[in-house]
Amino acid sequence: MVNSIIVLLALVSGLLMLWRIPLARDTDSSEPGGPSNSVSIIIPARNEALRLPHLLQSLQQQDMKPFEIIVVDDESTDATAQIALDAGSRVIAAEKLQQGWVDKSRACWSGARMASGDWLLFLDADTRLVSSDSLRRLLLTYQALGGSGSLSVQPYHLVFRFYESLSAVFNIIVMAGMNVFTPWGERIPSAGSFGPCQLCRREDYFAVGGHEAICGEVMDDLALGQSFRRAGLPLHCLGGRGTIAFRMYPESLGQLIEGWTKNFGTAASYTHPLVFGMIIAWISGGFSALNLLLSGIGDGSPIWLAAGITAYLMYALQMTWLARRVGNFHPVMLILFPVLLLFFTLLFMRSLYQTKVLHTVSWRGRQIKV
Repeated sequence: MVNSIIVLLALVSGLLMLWRIPLARDTDSSEPGGPSNSVSIIIPARNEALRLPHLLQSLQQQDMKPFEIIVVDDESTDATAQIALDAGSRVIAAEKLQQGWVDKSRACWSGARMASGDWLLFLDADTRLVSSDSLRRLLLTYQALGGSGSLSVQPYHLVFRFYESLSAVFNIIVMAGMNVFTPWGERIPSAGSFGPCQLCRREDYFAVGGHEAICGEVMDDLALGQSFRRAGLPLHCLGGRGTIAFRMYPESLGQLIEGWTKNFGTAASYTHPLVFGMIIAWISGGFSALNLLLSGIGDGSPIWLAAGITAYLMYALQMTWLARRVGNFHPVMLILFPVLLLFFTLLFMRSLYQTKVLHTVSWRGRQIKV
């Protein structure tokens, strides 16, 4: 009975925590040029030779031009800088890393200081615009929202290898943890901004101190969003399906583990208690659904077996519904959701240990103090 109640609570929580995910607005031929504001696209890049070409190619295919592209080479040891130069991008070296700075913030700040556009669009090197009007859609959406503050978009996660689907729960919780996709919308304050794609006015960016003001934050995206909010500027968060996508940690399972370990222990503190409670209830319900199924099999009672099968299937269907809204995760992994939940739980505990006890995490060959 207890497991049944927990599963029911989990299903309700899963529905509420991602009630609605708004997307960038559609465009049509009556809006051929996009906004009149000039745009600088800033791409922080450290050893991104495998990922950067996809982004640069997608930028070259945009139907809205011109725009400035600045690739900030963050001490890469591969061909990142040369690839950017060959694609016609402006390449600058990130300023020397000073004590107290986290590398990505330093690279973004370096690019912003050199940018000439009225609007600044920060894109991670592993992102890509999925259609020829994606940039125009982003800019027109920002303009329609008032053209001030921050617009951030969480890219749709593209999965090619089977192990990459282990990121499914993480991606769901990244979206839910932003606080703004519940039925209460912006009545619950946003946790900040999404990091892979952030658009803002140059004037607003420097008014809040930009990345210099949050130079020591591992979760620079959330911290930068908080800077905008404290200044009374609006924060807008969207889903990226149909506009922008990324492929996270394509090299190996080890990179996937390292990347999520770096992010999650720190990010949890930004989530609103109500949303955090729904996330905990949703995760707990997945384990309860499995327990109910196993209990039904062991008990041999047709009623409890039917209850266990029903609970498991309902949770699997909701997992599939949630995951497919944020990425193209493998359906087999979604059906085997206890594996995903266990992987998330173990990695989250590892992240908490490294961030709260050791106060250091590893990323791309660097030790980062948190």
